[in-house]
Amino acid sequence: MKFTSTALLALGFLSATTGAIELNVDDPASIKKGAKIVAAGLRKWYTGDKLGDTPGNLPDPYYWWEAGAMFNAFVDYWYYTGDDTYNAITKQAMIHQIGDFSAFMPPNQTKTLGNDDQAFWGMAAMSAAENKFPDPEGNTPSWLTLAQAVFNTQAARWDMTACGGGLKWQIFTFNNGYNYKNTISNGCFFNIAARLAKYTGNTTYSDWAEKTFEWEMNIGLISPDYHFFDGSDDRLNCSKVSHIQWTYNAGVHMAGAAALWNMTQSDKWRNHLTNIINSTDIFFSKDQADVMFEVACERNGKCDVDQRSFKAYLCRWMGWTMQVAPWTRDMIMPKLKVSAAAAAAQCNAGEDQTTCGLRWWKNGQNDGSFGVGEQMSALEVMQNLLVDEVPGPVSMKTGGTSKSDPSAGGNSKNTPIVFDDITTGDKAGAGILTTIVLVGILGGAWWMVS
Repeated sequence: MKFTSTALLALGFLSATTGAIELNVDDPASIKKGAKIVAAGLRKWYTGDKLGDTPGNLPDPYYWWEAGAMFNAFVDYWYYTGDDTYNAITKQAMIHQIGDFSAFMPPNQTKTLGNDDQAFWGMAAMSAAENKFPDPEGNTPSWLTLAQAVFNTQAARWDMTACGGGLKWQIFTFNNGYNYKNTISNGCFFNIAARLAKYTGNTTYSDWAEKTFEWEMNIGLISPDYHFFDGSDDRLNCSKVSHIQWTYNAGVHMAGAAALWNMTQSDKWRNHLTNIINSTDIFFSKDQADVMFEVACERNGKCDVDQRSFKAYLCRWMGWTMQVAPWTRDMIMPKLKVSAAAAAAQCNAGEDQTTCGLRWWKNGQNDGSFGVGEQMSALEVMQNLLVDEVPGPVSMKTGGTSKSDPSAGGNSKNTPIVFDDITTGDKAGAGILTTIVLVGILGGAWWMVS
């Protein structure tokens, strides 16, 4: 059956609205047309290329990491559609934010930098290398080198003082959250390591990826049935875990497992990947089958600015997984198609009546929740339907051209970072989410699921 927004209307899944993006999820031309509209809407939120603003930064209330995630979406948009409209701002932004050690540690962010923040920019660079996005010119490090630098700086932070290992959420001791070992930081590190292993063939990366995944399973961040929980406090030796589940944790691990299956062709990673995909059923509505939603906060109206973007990353990595592990297609594509049609049907707000909201399951009714996350999620669910239109991520053996530097970022563990005075505001800004999550560990996180 063809899943179009019109077909879903006819079946009673959606109600008639004005505007909206007409999307035929079986027609690449229709998908590209819809993605073009949504990408233009996403671009409107970015101001970093304006005079007096900083390339690579989004305006308040968006944090730095989400800008890295957005430029990853634009790298993929070019890859899937061939439209280079956003290539110039993407390259400018990513180069401007390279920062210290050529590892996405810019001085204007370092005081509040988390491992996950840095990793989202590192994953964008990895996507650029895999997609053969044009490398920077001159002496600027290549996209692959930047991803390697992020890996090296993070491997040096692997912490054995508690919980038997793992990455802390925050990099520096003065930030609230330094004692939290969260799944997204470790999952992003796993993602980058696994993809570097696939790209380069270097087993140092795959060894680290396997070590990270096994540590997460042993500590309980990954459950025996492959659900991904938020994190744990190392002051408790990770004896208690916050059981909140987010789409992006499942997504980053899915792609990492797909990369390791592709590299090893092993039953072990085929089994891991199959179980990860199956566990994502929790993120698809039972009321409207196969429509993705953020289970912890979307129905109760408690998704914050960050969380409104999380579906984008599950969609992104589902598409990537289908490319490198083609046997997963029948498990993933039907859900993406239904979700994309539902998302397109509610992109019917704003002056142009194509602005996308958060709740795709609202029968084509836009919920009035607008922003970078909402727009990026709609873009990702649409453009990742185009996996058959592209050759798939390259590697060094299959046409990759981005230059490798396995030692990139290596000086970071020996070079002290000099800061201005750390203000109360710096600490508070880094600690808000941690405080909430740590309360959740001790108090059951009732506020997220009520």
